[in-house]
Amino acid sequence: MRQELTLDNLLDQLEHARQIAIEDRKPTAMIQATITTAKLLGFDQPVVKDANADAVQSISDLMNELADDEDEYPQLTARIEHVKDD
Repeated sequence: MRQELTLDNLLDQLEHARQIAIEDRKPTAMIQATITTAKLLGFDQPVVKDANADAVQSISDLMNELADDEDEYPQLTARIEHVKDD
């Protein structure tokens, strides 16, 4: 009977390998198991946070924010005003 390969199974296997590495005093193997676990969990990916994410709650709010930036987006501002008038 073959066991289905899942993220949980892989994490269990890596933890088991890490424990063996600790018992055998093999720090390189322990570190590699830890790094591989972190990669599987996505911790190696950079976190990108939108600084303005909390400022805009709806499409209307976004349109208003963009309309306030007339100097930066003059053509977009004109189109937004046109849509809001309709």
